[in-house]
Amino acid sequence: MKTLYLECKMGASGDMLLGALLDLIPDKDRWIQKFNQIGIPHMQAQWKTDARCGISGTHVSIYINGQEEHSEDLPGTPEPPHREPHSQHSHEHHEDGVHPQEKAHHYHPHTHSTLKSVHHIIDSLDIPENVRQKAKKIYQTLANAEAAVHGHPVEKIHFHEVGELDAIADIVGTCMLLDELAPDRILASPIHVGSGQVHCAHGILPVPAPATARLLQGIPFYSGTISGELCTPTGAALLRSFVEEFTDHPVIQYDRLGCGLGTKELPAANILRAFWQDHSSSLHHSSQTIAELRCSLDDMSAEAIGYAQEILLNAGALDVFTAPIQMKKNRPGTLLCVSCRPEQTEEMAKLILTHTTTAGVRKLLYDRYTLDYYFTEKQTPYGKIRLKHYKGYGIEKIKPEYQDVAEAAAKAQISYETVFHSAISEENSPE
Repeated sequence: MKTLYLECKMGASGDMLLGALLDLIPDKDRWIQKFNQIGIPHMQAQWKTDARCGISGTHVSIYINGQEEHSEDLPGTPEPPHREPHSQHSHEHHEDGVHPQEKAHHYHPHTHSTLKSVHHIIDSLDIPENVRQKAKKIYQTLANAEAAVHGHPVEKIHFHEVGELDAIADIVGTCMLLDELAPDRILASPIHVGSGQVHCAHGILPVPAPATARLLQGIPFYSGTISGELCTPTGAALLRSFVEEFTDHPVIQYDRLGCGLGTKELPAANILRAFWQDHSSSLHHSSQTIAELRCSLDDMSAEAIGYAQEILLNAGALDVFTAPIQMKKNRPGTLLCVSCRPEQTEEMAKLILTHTTTAGVRKLLYDRYTLDYYFTEKQTPYGKIRLKHYKGYGIEKIKPEYQDVAEAAAKAQISYETVFHSAISEENSPE
């Protein structure tokens, strides 16, 4: 069982998460070289070992067109553009000098990109398909939060070019590292967001800024004595997308410790720590509480229900399914069931009420018993296929990962079953 626990006692930002996860990689130079070759325009990444308050860790610098701007303390001055996604209508994504985690950049007042163009850049990158889809989903989450705060449609949100490329690097890099580490579960502490106010082009705002607060909905966070914005929108979006549970008291016996450094020197160590546990040899079953939301529908088309299912899955539901039911007045109907983590219930209920015709949603809490799992790789005539091993309760199961089989079958122009049976055959052992 591979478990990742993120300690966010000094908040979270894109570069801190990137540094903490990279610190868990044995060959950092190899990973950075691969990262620099994926095709982000004008981007060059470098890593170095540094220290905050005497604690050593990894800091990742992202250079765009050969330039990296360092943050400056500019109390009372308008924000310069920043490395985070930023709406020309908004103020949230503004990692300027009063924010300790991110870097400011030169101002490019007439160069903006839409979410569609950001997705186009991500689509052009040489990265695995699952990494691509996750990165696009995170950017969509950022845009949705900012659009909701300002009452603008998502398509009206614009991003500054430099901040866009820098944030793409943070987001895609984090997705790549998590894909390589392949944790079976990700936990995090409650998030320290900082305190006070931040200055931006539109005025003075409280911490956390509105878009960040929107992204932290349902997630435990707290303020403290450190002045400034510790949790950035990118950090909040990444944690929201990957973390399964937020807890102050994880039960974990870690094997490795990664430490990502923030840009600023602060009174407290400006770090984000990643505790890594890999106990594949001593797997055990586990249980957890999940929520199920239900509603009955008798006046929606199959296409509309299918669209609602897609919305819910893209928003992070654990599972969505339907079942035929008989409703009042002898009308045939559909039961829509959405499984999610307990802290997601309000968000999922709102999506159900928005995208279906129901006027009410029922919530049930269940204890779920699960088999733990881990991955190995197997070399087949059609390339490497990941095998998913399940263990627990004296039970063992194994099956090829669907996405790997599907991509190999499409590339070789053969049937899915041919690749599947090749992956589960006894010839060649998993790596």
